[in-house]
Amino acid sequence: MRWQVRFISAIVVVSIGTPLYLLSRTPRNPPINGKTSRTAKRESSFDFASRLDSLPSYETIAEPERTSRASSRTTPCTMRSCFDYNRCKNGFRIFVYPQAPGEKVSTLYAKILRVLRESKYYTLDPKRACLFVPSIDTLDRDRLSPDYVHNIGQKIARLAYWNGDGTNHLLFSVYAGTWPDYSDRLDFDTGKAIVARASVSMTTFRAGFDVSVPLVSKVHALKGGRGDGDGLKLFPIHKKYLLAFKGKRYLTGIGSETRNGLSLIHNGDDVVLVTTCRHGNNWEQNKDERCDSDQEKFEKFDFVDLLRHSTFCLVPRGRRLGSYRFLETVEANCIPVSLSNGYVLPFSEKIDWNRAVLNIDERVLLQLPYIVRNVPNNQIIAMRQQLEFLWDTYFSSIEKVIGTTIEILFDRIHPHLSRSHTAWNHPPGALALDPTYSPHLTSFPFYAPLGQSKPSPNFTAVITAYTPIASRSAPLFNLIREIGKTPSLTKILILWMCDEMPPNPSSWPGIAASTDVEVLTGKERVVSSRFNVAQKVHTDAILSLDEDAIIIRDEIDFALSVWRDFPDRIVGFPARNHVWDADKSRWGYTSKWMNEYSMVLTGAAFLHKYYAHLYTNHLPASIRNLVDQTSNCDDIAMNFLVSHVTKRPPIKVTQKKKYYVTAAAAQGGGGGLDPQPQSQRMTMWMSPTHFSQRQACINMFYSVFGYMPLVSSQLRLDPILFKDPVAMLKKRYRRLETSE
Repeated sequence: MRWQVRFISAIVVVSIGTPLYLLSRTPRNPPINGKTSRTAKRESSFDFASRLDSLPSYETIAEPERTSRASSRTTPCTMRSCFDYNRCKNGFRIFVYPQAPGEKVSTLYAKILRVLRESKYYTLDPKRACLFVPSIDTLDRDRLSPDYVHNIGQKIARLAYWNGDGTNHLLFSVYAGTWPDYSDRLDFDTGKAIVARASVSMTTFRAGFDVSVPLVSKVHALKGGRGDGDGLKLFPIHKKYLLAFKGKRYLTGIGSETRNGLSLIHNGDDVVLVTTCRHGNNWEQNKDERCDSDQEKFEKFDFVDLLRHSTFCLVPRGRRLGSYRFLETVEANCIPVSLSNGYVLPFSEKIDWNRAVLNIDERVLLQLPYIVRNVPNNQIIAMRQQLEFLWDTYFSSIEKVIGTTIEILFDRIHPHLSRSHTAWNHPPGALALDPTYSPHLTSFPFYAPLGQSKPSPNFTAVITAYTPIASRSAPLFNLIREIGKTPSLTKILILWMCDEMPPNPSSWPGIAASTDVEVLTGKERVVSSRFNVAQKVHTDAILSLDEDAIIIRDEIDFALSVWRDFPDRIVGFPARNHVWDADKSRWGYTSKWMNEYSMVLTGAAFLHKYYAHLYTNHLPASIRNLVDQTSNCDDIAMNFLVSHVTKRPPIKVTQKKKYYVTAAAAQGGGGGLDPQPQSQRMTMWMSPTHFSQRQACINMFYSVFGYMPLVSSQLRLDPILFKDPVAMLKKRYRRLETSE
């Protein structure tokens, strides 16, 4: 009889205490105490996607609208009705209002303003601006918060270019409303301004106009991402815990229903959902009979351990629809299970969250263990891969969160340049794509495989020349003769960096009539010029060479064949590495022969034309300035850039056996293979300051990027049968092994 009483009590708690209910179409083997019967586990015909589709859609269940005591007004808007496109006809520029004397901003908003001022779209001229961002802190509209700004409506209305309705203005908000109703309506008139909002509901979100952003904390990194070795492991597929959550429980009010029900599916084994009611000023006065027992369970589990060792992490709504827990689970690569009806997920306009998150109706809480147990293994792996990509690309820093927000607006304002769904949801992501480069996705190096075709077999040679031509046996002429033997060559661009005039065209060595030769003698002779050639190159492949590079046709042909299989990488010959100096707490640069490398120098390497475009137009100006001032480190900067975009290392290919690194190169390295005595470039390498400059460059670039993007590799690609004891006639690139 005692067990009957307990059973009836449990039913009363579920049916009266919370609005939870089971699906009307229950599974054949319903979960018991958070566990599934053996029969359910053995179901081979389970169709996860179709079963999940049978659940009530979270999109159809909007958050009930709550009234706010504060006066507010949000104008119903679309881009067509509330945005002035004429302001953007001369380009996409962002003006940030100067900060008024004595006007304070929160730590988080200061980071946002800094990112905007360092953006490639920033302008000091409001007449050129397409978007306007106030320096008034609009982030926190919770009246109980110390960061709450009073009289903000009046301050916003007095902005010089607000013009009564805020057209073409961009506002940021992470919190709206306060106790007890936590309304997500802002407490001031936003007019026609676009609002980038966190924790926003479908009832107040102006789809296609506002932007849903993640809730980030003030300690969120300003810049950066995951560096080499920081990638998360995809295996084991099933971790120690199946489903986990550790957080607050609200005894009454908004958000209490779902969290109060978590104990019903907690089993203390593989489903760990522990909460505490010990928070807030009056928790002791409001504590219920579960508080003490819940606290005992709560203290048994470590928060970080649960995140790292759980397959799925529950993200229930709190007082507001969004919470910090969402980004915490994404960063930990724990698949989020979102329980927040009506919540507009961050950047959902562009990001396909169905590939990375389980969105579950709050009313089917009791079904959660059954749902997550039946997610197929291959889908778990795919979701983890997607989570890692999304975190590193769009969420790992304030710079990326704000950059994503701005690029979404760019796509709206310039629909003809808008990046596709594939670009946003496939590595390396939309932020790595400059839509002005090409309207075709397959024109970019990382999406070429999607078109089921390799880049064209032709290439353009770009040679940087520093030394006057003394005779027809000069290193530059010897190099041109050798690369001219390659049938894939279509054009030679020579960057003439010497004070003397280039030789008469009639004296250039003979090459194929179909090969175009162009000498560039611009006034601005800086080393970065070697990459400022994208507009003059009509092939995907660029062979970047220093005048003193010793290279033969077989090496070129083989390296080109490798590059065509890996067009997103730098493929070349001389390699270098970066190392961490623990004693000095800084990065070091080394040219020692090792079984590992992270850079392939661009004095003899193939790279995609798009990277030359990125270097010239999007590499931070501080890096380009350092490179040009020191006439050094351009190759290191290019490796930083490519690895930052791709998250992959370059590829070293085999070179002719007789080649070796000379003493001069060993001291500091540089472009090319073996610098010849006549080369002015060699004199630069032998400078005592050359190597120390490269050490400084590594650390300066690391500081600008905010993390170390270089990725180490131990791979070297050789031709088939290379050095195998077979007849040379059977080898395609036989000159790689001959002594001639």
